[in-house]
Amino acid sequence: MKNDAIGVFDSGMGGLTAVQELNRILPNENIIYFGDTARIPYGSRSRETILRYAKEDVAFLRRHKIKMIIAACGTVSSVAAEHPIVTDLPFTGVIAPAIEAACEATRKKRIGIIGTPATIRSGSYIKAIAQTHPDVMVIPQACPLFVHLVENGYTDFHNPVTRLVAEEYLAPIRKENVDVLILGCTHYPVIADLIGDIMGPEVKLISAGAEAAKYAKKCLTEQGLLSDRTEKGRNTYYVSDSTEMFEENARYFLQEEVHGDVFRSDF
Repeated sequence: MKNDAIGVFDSGMGGLTAVQELNRILPNENIIYFGDTARIPYGSRSRETILRYAKEDVAFLRRHKIKMIIAACGTVSSVAAEHPIVTDLPFTGVIAPAIEAACEATRKKRIGIIGTPATIRSGSYIKAIAQTHPDVMVIPQACPLFVHLVENGYTDFHNPVTRLVAEEYLAPIRKENVDVLILGCTHYPVIADLIGDIMGPEVKLISAGAEAAKYAKKCLTEQGLLSDRTEKGRNTYYVSDSTEMFEENARYFLQEEVHGDVFRSDF
């Protein structure tokens, strides 16, 4: 089982920010990624629909030999917080790892959180922080257009459309004098340079996807499940829509060209 793959899924390509970090910190691991690109975005769906989609994504990953599952999707993680979707394998979403990193980083005890409407509506980050750090104030903000902008390649630091949208979304959080901002959707790190420029250098950005990858390493280490292969691991990608579009845009998330096979799957 040590040399089975790590399964990662997301509503689209945002989860590749977790894959990027996994490749960096666990280079000998095989990764199987599923991006439900035909049904993106999840963030505007009902709780029931999101849960159904998430269970279907997990079922797809289970067709392969996997030793852990990462829900690299802030929306799924928020909804699944109260409805566990994996109980027989090591599993993580992105919320708990991001919260741990954010609460450790804040000095002012004022944390901003941006995410999809479903993530913010669920109140999952606020509830989780209140349980472990009741003295920390959380300022949430839904950013519904960010996923669409990123998925369609509007990621350039100087893009006027993306900057205008970001300035409007981030204005309420800037007024609250936060010193940490959780990027609660795994799409958002792709425009982290723009977000950071608007928030200012005194605000630390926390990537939910990267923190989930770090947690995965810790979890697999503790359970003795790290791969013992000596050669570099292999990434295999599956998407529910166009493979060509995936390969074209995935490099923005991975910060390099796609290395590994890409397949289309209809579940």
